[in-house]
Amino acid sequence: MVSLALFVLAGLAEIGGGWLVWQSLREGKGVGWLVVGAAILFLYGVIPTLQPIPHFGRVYAAYGAFFIVLSLAWGRWVDGWMPDRWDLVGAAVAVAGAVLMIWGPRDT
Repeated sequence: MVSLALFVLAGLAEIGGGWLVWQSLREGKGVGWLVVGAAILFLYGVIPTLQPIPHFGRVYAAYGAFFIVLSLAWGRWVDGWMPDRWDLVGAAVAVAGAVLMIWGPRDT
């Protein structure tokens, strides 16, 4: 459960921080949005180091699935964009891969 919570927290930090930077640079919201976004993106870099999973590559590879799902949810609920069925199928495939990477049986 700790891993799952950290994946979600990292995803929200990356997407939220990136969205704030986007708002500043693409939508002209101002430098304050940029600074807050950059600070949140820094936190995104820190959060994965708290993972109990010992391998950097596995953590970041599995995190990709959480990023995909959270990006689609952000697009839907924050930007009002509706993912289509292929977005959802692709996200499901990514989540299945992440589950195998994180909780799959290991030889060692």
